[in-house]
Formats: sequence, C-alpha cells, structure tokens
Amino acid sequence: MAISFDFNDINRRAVNDPRGLLAECDAALNTNLAMAAAAVATHSTRRPVVLLAGPSGSGKTTTAGKLGLALSYIGIRAHVLSMDDYFLTLNPETHPKDKRGNIDFESPDCLDIPLLTRHFTALASGHEVEMPRYDFTRQMRAEDPGRIVRLRSEEVAIFEGIHALNPALLKGDVAATRVYVSARSNIRRNGELFFKGTWLRLVRRIIRDDNFRGWDAARTMQLWANVRRGEKLYISPYKHLADITIDTALAYETPVLRDHAIALFSEVPETVERLDELRQVRPCLEAFSAIDISLLSVKSLLREFIGGGVL
Repeated sequence: MAISFDFNDINRRAVNDPRGLLAECDAALNTNLAMAAAAVATHSTRRPVVLLAGPSGSGKTTTAGKLGLALSYIGIRAHVLSMDDYFLTLNPETHPKDKRGNIDFESPDCLDIPLLTRHFTALASGHEVEMPRYDFTRQMRAEDPGRIVRLRSEEVAIFEGIHALNPALLKGDVAATRVYVSARSNIRRNGELFFKGTWLRLVRRIIRDDNFRGWDAARTMQLWANVRRGEKLYISPYKHLADITIDTALAYETPVLRDHAIALFSEVPETVERLDELRQVRPCLEAFSAIDISLLSVKSLLREFIGGGVL
C-alpha cells in the first residue's frame, strides 16, 4: 500500500540528518524487496516465471535486479530478462498507430507476443530458449543470437517491462507470479497534497533521458503526454492483477534530484506540450532543501536515473 511522505519531515531531515534519511529509506525498500522475494520463493516451483511491470520512471530495471539479489540470499537464482528485447523490428506499415496516425510505441502490439508466450511456456516447462536481442539504434532485432536461458531447480526468470501484466502476453496454462512496481507515494505538506508520485516519475525520467539518451527536457516532455496516455490504456488497467506491489518512491529523492531537475526545466521552451505541468512541479521542487548527491549509495534505486550505480 502506498504511503504519504511528509514535506516538513523531509526538509528537516535533509538539513539535520541527510545520511540517516538516505539509509532509512534504502533499508525500507530493501525490506519490502525481501518480503517480495519470500513471496516469489513460496511459489517458485509452480511459478518459475515472474512478470514485473510498471510505468515509465518506476525503476523496473533496478527493482528487478534487486529482487533477483534478494532471491539469491534465500537460495534461488534469478535470470533477469528485459521484455524490451522482444520488440518487433520497426515497420511503419504494420506497427500500431495512435489516433493521429503516428506509430504508437506505447502499445503492447509493438512486442513479439507469440514469441514471448512461447518462451514463457518453454521456460516454465524446463526447456531452453534463445533470447532475442533488440538493437535500439536501428530499431530492429539484432541478427546475432542472444543469451541462452534454461531454468533448473531453484531458479526463476524475471521478465521486466511495461506490459508484463497484460493478459495478452500470458496465454495458455503458464502460471506466473505478477509484480507491479511504481513510485506511488505522494508528499503532503500540512495535510495537503504537495508533490505527486507521478511527478516523481517525471523528474526521474527527465534526468535519465538527459543522462543516458541525450534527450533534453523538452524532448522528454514532448513524449510525456503519449507516455501517460499509454499508461492509462495499457498499464493501469492491469495493475490489479499483480500478486505483489512494490512502491519505489523514496522520501529523499526530491532533495537529491532537486538541483539537477531544476536546471533541466530551465531549458524547456514555452511551446512544449504539458508545460503547465512543469510549471506546477518546479516551484514545489524548489521548496525542498537539497541533499548532496555524493551522499547517495551506489546501490540506491535512484542510480538507475542518475548513474554511478552498481546494479
């Protein structure tokens, strides 16, 4: 269940006890992941396939890795696999389109669903599969073979991707443990909603796109409207199917990401779609006291977005 963080408490700790705040939040998330791992382990013999979904900016990749690590502590090896490798080679004629006639990259129909379902069945039955590999620079499936995966005793496969809970991906008799991940906690100030969990994800994504994709904040904001549309159509309707829900929001992330995000916001031109949303987010971010990013653990989930992590 999502909780609400308190703005005044965050600011007080950011100034007086930043290291304690960081350590406390990381420990709480690790505890939740340990509980999730125990739940996965309980059903691992009957459900060796784990499907981990969540919207953009939720920290799926790091959460999947951390869940795999937590499973290793209790004797179960996890193969962490990205559903992004199952994207179909881009074909403007056959790819799904949105209402404007543009390619709908948020649609699950961009995935090779038949191959995914065959691999789920094969892995659950103990057979070997050859993973595909997607070349994002050329928007096509790579020709060279991917890794070979086969699940043996005390092993599971964790597939992470935004559409992992979509029923279209799990046909037949394959049983799987479903996990939903998102930054769900809001921040309240004097009892009133102050900073939305959705804004946490937006800030994460703007910083990640700048760090790892070479996209400025304007480009991210141009895509954000379609990303949110895709979430409402293809992700949120299925989150109730999850057996396990993990809230990846961290009370310390607004102070840690504050300065980087504000600098990127300053570069967004007036013509960008959803600029009004940034105008709401920025003054709220500026109200937080900053925490020096150098204090952040290399194992923090936020490292997925800012870099310098070991996971």
